[in-house]
Amino acid sequence: MRIAINGMGRIGRLLFRRLVHYPGIELVAVNDIMPADNLLYLLKYDSLFGPFAGELTLDEGSLVTGDKIVATFQEENPANINWGGWNVDVVLECSGRYTTMAGASEHLKSGARKVLLSTTGSPDIPLLIYGFNQHQLKDNIDIVSPGGCMTNCSTHIIYLLQSIGIESVHFNILHSYTSRQELVDTSHKQFRRGRAAAESIIPVEIDLVHSLERLFPLKDKIGTLSIRVPVTNGALVDVTAQMSMNTTAAEINQLFKNAASSTFREVLAYTEDPLVSADIKGNTHSAIIDGSLTSVVGRQVKLIAWFDNEYGYTSRMIDWLNYWKPILK
Repeated sequence: MRIAINGMGRIGRLLFRRLVHYPGIELVAVNDIMPADNLLYLLKYDSLFGPFAGELTLDEGSLVTGDKIVATFQEENPANINWGGWNVDVVLECSGRYTTMAGASEHLKSGARKVLLSTTGSPDIPLLIYGFNQHQLKDNIDIVSPGGCMTNCSTHIIYLLQSIGIESVHFNILHSYTSRQELVDTSHKQFRRGRAAAESIIPVEIDLVHSLERLFPLKDKIGTLSIRVPVTNGALVDVTAQMSMNTTAAEINQLFKNAASSTFREVLAYTEDPLVSADIKGNTHSAIIDGSLTSVVGRQVKLIAWFDNEYGYTSRMIDWLNYWKPILK
C-alpha cells in the first residue's frame, strides 16, 4: 500500500514516525506548507515522544531514513500534487482543512484512490469508527472519517453500556491542551480558547454530541463537555450514565473487562491500577477503563476512562490502513 500524508501537524508527524518503516506500507510523500528544513527538525525532535529513532536527513527535497525516501511538497492546495503519478493508494488528510466531501475529493481528483481524514468530517462523509462499524465500509466509499480521539473513546463506552440500557449519558473530557489553543492570552472567537493553555483549566466547545448522535439513536440524550488541562498529553473521560435498569459497579467492570479481553481488545483496555495521565503516554487503545474508579448511585453510573489523544488515535488510523489493504490490492 502506497500512502501520502497531507498536513504535518501533531498527528501527521506522529504518523510519519510510525509508518515510515511500517511493514506492508510505503510512505511515498508528505505535504505541508512549512519549509522542509523546519519539517525535518520537528520530525527529528519531539518534545513529547523524544528524538526520532534512527537517522533522518533531507536530501534534495526528500526525507531519507535508512533505505526509505519520502518526497516532500510545500503546496497550499494539494490539488496541485499529482497523487496519481505517485501511485498513491491512500492520502491521510491531516491538515484539518479538507474535511468536507468537496475538499477531501480534491485528493481523489489528483489521483489518490482513497482518503482517510484525521478528524470527524462533514455529515456527507461516512463516519466509520474502527472496532464499531468499520464493516459498513463499501467498495464505493472513497473518503472515510474515522472520528476524532474523543469520538473513538466515547463510541465504545456507549455501545457496551447499551447492553444494559442507557436513558442518558454525559461525557466530561479532561484533555491535554492542543495547538488550537494559545500560549499566552490573546483574542479568539471562542474567548476561553484565547487564554494561556498552560496556565488554566479551560472549558472549550466541542461538537462530539453531533458525532455520537450520528452513530447511536440517542437524540437529545447525550451531553458533552471538554475541559483542557495544563498537561501536554493524555485525556481522562468522566462518564455519567443514567441507566434504564439497576446495575452494580462490579457488573459494569465485568462488562468492560470481558470486552477488553475479547472482541474489543484492540481498541479497549481495562485496568484497576492507580493510573495518572503520564502512565498512558504511548498507549494504543482508544479507551483504558479505570475500574478502580467505577461507582454506582441508584441507576447512575460513574465510569472513568483514559486515552492518549495522539498515540491512541493514530493507532486507529493505522488500523484503517490495514483494513483497507485487501481492498486496494
